Amino acid sequence: MKISYINMRIVTTIIVGILTAILVGAIMAFPIKLLWNWALVPAVNGINYIGLKQAWGIMVLASLLFRNISTDKKD
Repeated sequence: MKISYINMRIVTTIIVGILTAILVGAIMAFPIKLLWNWALVPAVNGINYIGLKQAWGIMVLASLLFRNISTDKKD
């Protein structure tokens, strides 16, 4: 069974898109990790250091909680 060029192109585009999303997410979560571990943890006792996955989770949670979900369309 031959895989056509178009199907291979679609699969490659999807894989590259997923990898790009993961890379962008990691890049965006890194400053959250640094700020948490550098600025917040030393100021407050009893808080643990976080890793990149936890910083990513905080970023996703904050984006879900604080996004604008208004559906008003201005004419």
